[in-house]
Amino acid sequence: MRVVVKVGSGSLVEKDGTLKSGLIYSLAQQIKDLRKFHEVVLVSSGAIAAGLSALKKSRREVSDIKTLTAISSVGQVKLIQAWQSSFNSFGYELGQILLSPSDFIQRSQYLHARETLEELLKLGIVPVINENDAVCDDEIRFGDNDRLAALVASLLRADLLLLLTDTEGLYLKDPRFSDEKVLVKEVLEIDSLTAEATSKSSSDFGSGGMASKLAAAKIASWSGTDVVIAKADAKEVIVKAVKNFSSVGTYIKARKTHLSARLLWIAFASESKGVIYIDQGAKNALSKGNSSLLLAGVINTEGSFEKGDIAEIRHEKELLAKGILKLSSGELLKYKGKSKKDLPEDIDPEVVHRDDMVVFN
Repeated sequence: MRVVVKVGSGSLVEKDGTLKSGLIYSLAQQIKDLRKFHEVVLVSSGAIAAGLSALKKSRREVSDIKTLTAISSVGQVKLIQAWQSSFNSFGYELGQILLSPSDFIQRSQYLHARETLEELLKLGIVPVINENDAVCDDEIRFGDNDRLAALVASLLRADLLLLLTDTEGLYLKDPRFSDEKVLVKEVLEIDSLTAEATSKSSSDFGSGGMASKLAAAKIASWSGTDVVIAKADAKEVIVKAVKNFSSVGTYIKARKTHLSARLLWIAFASESKGVIYIDQGAKNALSKGNSSLLLAGVINTEGSFEKGDIAEIRHEKELLAKGILKLSSGELLKYKGKSKKDLPEDIDPEVVHRDDMVVFN
């Protein structure tokens, strides 16, 4: 079995910003035990927290992205040293991999990243992954390591994505604001989930929260990977989750229909720059699963976007699809509803090509 384990900052960091060496050691020991029979890849948050601690700064006094990026580069060294110290005590070496969104968008980089990770696993080295904060463009980022972990799970065709956090799992309502602390043990269909677990991280150092976990779970589920959300400091949590997916936390079952990493990025990991509203005929064509979106079916647009941006495609309020645009918002507004024969020669009647679009139903 191939497992991707993601550990959040809220679990790894003390209130004063220092890393929890005891928990890191415990998790490393569990991964060591699993590696006798399974392949394990680790995605670790905590770089910003470790950097702030090293520089004796508070998270509340630093907000601009440039400073946080610089601080994370300092913390990345501290974070990998903490993991390395624990794994070395068990005789394992680490291989650090820093990924950026382009590694999943551009096929050559995507294949190179997968080949590198596969080779590390063959060599018996534990891959430790984080976002390449120091070089990522402010506008093109994963945003949190939950999303990164889900994409890594897809990249490696993992059997299980284990998201370790500071709560027991997914609750029907945010336990911080409700007395109804009902833990969801199993989710058979992630797309039908209507839980109110949309809280931000309770930690000063986390960037996610349960909403982030659910978004990551959707990515993983659509790529064919099962997901478990569980508490990082629960006893033998990694070992138990791998032995029985539903034994700890919340188990989210993989979908039968799978998407490629590129389409996963379009569907779930990219920011929509606007909305395109289409008529019933266009909706019917998209629902068949093999049609591109044409100008003739566009009713209206919302937002300002350029060619190459990603937009939502809706029929009334219903979200039908997401895709990469071949026309700008200005061109769409000017030529919406027109068929090919009514368009200038330099205007493509195709708004989104079928290969650049994910239809959700």
